[in-house]
Amino acid sequence: MRPQPFAEAEFTPVFDWSPRRGRKLSLISFITASAVVHALCFYVFQVIYPPTVALLPPPARVTVISPNTDEGRLLLRWIEAEDPALSSTTQRPPEAPAPAPPRPAHVPSYAGRVPPLKELPPLEPDLSVPSAQPPGPVPISRAAPTATGGVVPTTLTFADAAGRVGAPHIPPLQFTTSSKEPPQAAQFRVGIGERGHVQHCFIESSSGDPALDAQARSHIVRARFPAISSQQSAVSNTLLWTTATIEWGNDIVRAAKASAESPAP
Repeated sequence: MRPQPFAEAEFTPVFDWSPRRGRKLSLISFITASAVVHALCFYVFQVIYPPTVALLPPPARVTVISPNTDEGRLLLRWIEAEDPALSSTTQRPPEAPAPAPPRPAHVPSYAGRVPPLKELPPLEPDLSVPSAQPPGPVPISRAAPTATGGVVPTTLTFADAAGRVGAPHIPPLQFTTSSKEPPQAAQFRVGIGERGHVQHCFIESSSGDPALDAQARSHIVRARFPAISSQQSAVSNTLLWTTATIEWGNDIVRAAKASAESPAP
């Protein structure tokens, strides 16, 4: 007996592995809906409701009602007509003159009462002997002024000149300074000729005041010495060189004081 073949039966799997087209459509639908919702929210919050901006409060304003405009005049008239205080006050007519304040006259207090005057006492001359020590101001004893230092004269000395030539004849020394600082001792190199005249005078140390140096040089040049003897003048045309020193005293006159004491022309 021949075996009969199995009849072809329909194969049905446990799981359905057939592709579903509905999933793709739903995914696309969700993505499209999400895009539409986002666009709608962007439109609502960015266009309809703009972002919040912090605004400053408006500045304070004061409105002044003035009669320069029609609205101002109308408002002032209404306020004047509705004023409740006008009903309880007496209004003067506009043509009535303004009342003038009274002007009381000044009446002094002594005008209504005359004060009584006292009579002068009788004159009684004093016939008593006057006192030998009448009252007077108290004498003030003052201390005796202290004696100030004497005047220290300015001196001009020549080193070894008196021993060689003799005592010089020096003109009166009168100097005027132009500064307030005390001057220093000035030294000059002096050349004396055969006849006792000063032929050369060079400054070695200054006093600090050019005006005093010039005056000192002028006094030294005018000094005169005795004529040099024949023993000392063995060689002709020789000079005796020495040093002249000026020690300044307190008899120097200030330039400002001298100009104040000089008489006006």
